[in-house]
Amino acid sequence: MKSRRLQSLPPVLRWAYPGLGVKRWLVVVVVGILLLVNGVDRYLVAEGAGVNANEWVDSFVSDYFSPSNLAWIFALLGIALIFFGIRQWLIAILRASTTGGGRDNIIDTLMEMRLQQGYKVVAVGGGTGLSTLLRGLKRKTSNLTAVVTVSDDGGSSGRLQKELGVLPPGDVRNCLVALADDEAMVTDLFKYRFSEGEGLSGHSFGNLFLAAMSGITGNFDKAIKESSRVLNIKGRVLPSTLGIVRLCARLEDGTVVEGESNISMSGQRIKQVFFDPPYAAPLAEVLTAIAEADAIVLGPGSLFTSIVPNVLVDRIAHEIAASPAVKIYVCNVMTQPGETDGMTASDHVEALIENAGAKICDYAIVNDEPPSKLREVYAKEGQIPVTADVDRIRGLGVTPVRAQMISETVNVRHDPEKLGEQVLGVIDRAVAHRASYVKPSRVYGRSNSPA
Repeated sequence: MKSRRLQSLPPVLRWAYPGLGVKRWLVVVVVGILLLVNGVDRYLVAEGAGVNANEWVDSFVSDYFSPSNLAWIFALLGIALIFFGIRQWLIAILRASTTGGGRDNIIDTLMEMRLQQGYKVVAVGGGTGLSTLLRGLKRKTSNLTAVVTVSDDGGSSGRLQKELGVLPPGDVRNCLVALADDEAMVTDLFKYRFSEGEGLSGHSFGNLFLAAMSGITGNFDKAIKESSRVLNIKGRVLPSTLGIVRLCARLEDGTVVEGESNISMSGQRIKQVFFDPPYAAPLAEVLTAIAEADAIVLGPGSLFTSIVPNVLVDRIAHEIAASPAVKIYVCNVMTQPGETDGMTASDHVEALIENAGAKICDYAIVNDEPPSKLREVYAKEGQIPVTADVDRIRGLGVTPVRAQMISETVNVRHDPEKLGEQVLGVIDRAVAHRASYVKPSRVYGRSNSPA
């Protein structure tokens, strides 16, 4: 992935961009050269050698420069030569290690090194919300793991599951595309949806590709890995389970609705969602990713049909709750008809924790910027902005984070760049707070009570 910000800088300034890890080694080399020269000079003086390079040089240039000016000229010339030599040395090495060569490949390689040092983030969810988050985070770190729900039974994904017996590929496809190089033609290919043709109409090429790859590899997980290689994605995409799951919802009046695609059509408030049968084995790689994560982000996305299904998988909610990682829930911008009608931000947080059966978030990022352009359009469909009732969120033991991060184009959604910045800001602050945390005196066996 190419950094647009870095590519926009003049070539000379690109080498001064912070965080690439070049300048620090340049300083080390300069100090090393100075120590080497000083050491050699001291050795020659100690041995009584009659070699004095300064006098040789002065005999040639003393007629043109004063001694003080000569010192500065030599110092600046030495720094310039050191910088130029190391720069060319890096270019030669990187050109040899990249296929295409050239300055762009060098910059890409350096940026990739920087991204590999980013936080290990596990993003949990599904639908367009999760892909939005991934687009914002992939510019900051390549240590991304997307844990995706596989309970979709509608549209192209549902048809492929019924006809071919493969896990629903739709949400997985969205995440693969989000983590791929946006300039690659194959990305547009994966998103292409057939509009005609018997049996093909309504299917996306990416869904069909994943279904075909599942048949070739014999495993949906392997199909995702091979597709990730084709798209050259940053990070990885994992299904929360490889089992076939059926999502059900229990409504306020006790009625049970079966099938994800039917849940939002019930017209009643959802009390609980669950699997039938109830057990779904987690993917081992998902549990490992959670255990090793610096941060775990849930959402944004459909609360009951994209986020909660992941934590219904056996052990996942428990592992998230037990993880020392920074745990963040990103609340939706707008309510969702038939699913979260009338629910405030605290209602979202409460429902998430209750359905998971564990406290799986420490922070809740809520939008604090009501839409202006499309508000009336959404109101006609029964959708309103989610109210940021932060006091009640605090009452649930969760720290609210209010932020302005929406994008209004065709839809009202989170802006990927703003959302990524907010998530990383929360992680930065949490990590800094933990690093500066002072243990109470009782830990050291001391008492605060007066003598």
